[in-house]
Amino acid sequence: MMEMVFGVVPVLAAVLTGLFAGLFLSFSMAVMPGLARAGDRSMIDAMRGINTAILNPLFALVFVGAPVAALGTTALYASSGPVRSLVWSGAALVLLLVAVVVTFVVNVPRNNALEQAGEADHLRDPAAVRAAFEPGWVRWNHVRSLVSVAALVCAVVALLPV
Repeated sequence: MMEMVFGVVPVLAAVLTGLFAGLFLSFSMAVMPGLARAGDRSMIDAMRGINTAILNPLFALVFVGAPVAALGTTALYASSGPVRSLVWSGAALVLLLVAVVVTFVVNVPRNNALEQAGEADHLRDPAAVRAAFEPGWVRWNHVRSLVSVAALVCAVVALLPV
């Protein structure tokens, strides 16, 4: 039974971490550059729609599941695994937690402010609303992307045989 747990949990952590990293990386590589080409009102409407749509069970599974699986993997390796794998899985966990903290400290408050600004058609100065949202959100999303990809690398290296 323990062999199965050691086989499944670390692989699950790597897969969920890959999905976690891919989500943020897709925003950095495609979503936000695409929205940067849109007018102020269109960008605001699209981002408000994205912020609503992303709050779904699959997103929750990935966003919560990746750090939880990384924590489980780290605990497994701490109890009876190779020290090398413990270090790499621990690093993955720390990096995932950095991405979660950035999300809650920087990106979510900007998303909330965008929502509170209201529908783009009713804004008196959509350019100002966009300027308050976009540059910081994008910059910190790049940070989330980089640390998430680094977490993925760590999670995969933890799987490699000693």
